[in-house]
Amino acid sequence: MEEIQMSNLEKAEVIRKWINPEERVSVQFDDARDLNAEVTGCTDQLVALALDTDVPHMRQQLSIPLSKVEVAADPSHYTRDPDQPLQQERLLLLVKGSRPAVVY
Repeated sequence: MEEIQMSNLEKAEVIRKWINPEERVSVQFDDARDLNAEVTGCTDQLVALALDTDVPHMRQQLSIPLSKVEVAADPSHYTRDPDQPLQQERLLLLVKGSRPAVVY
């Protein structure tokens, strides 16, 4: 399968559509998969995420350079915002590198 390279501006354009506190995206690091996160912001250089943790109501806040992120679709999850039309897939962010340690 041929991999399509996206510029940081193209990635940011796709990611910004998912800035919504009612929606989650899927995130995968090299050492951690199937993580749920909220996109809290996105510039032309960084994406800000709030990753769910094992502790209820506590999130890991991360800013990740777009140069380390690949953008894809996750067909195994659907969207959940009741005010928006249902979509059968959601955003998947593939991050090159390990997940930073969670500090409680």
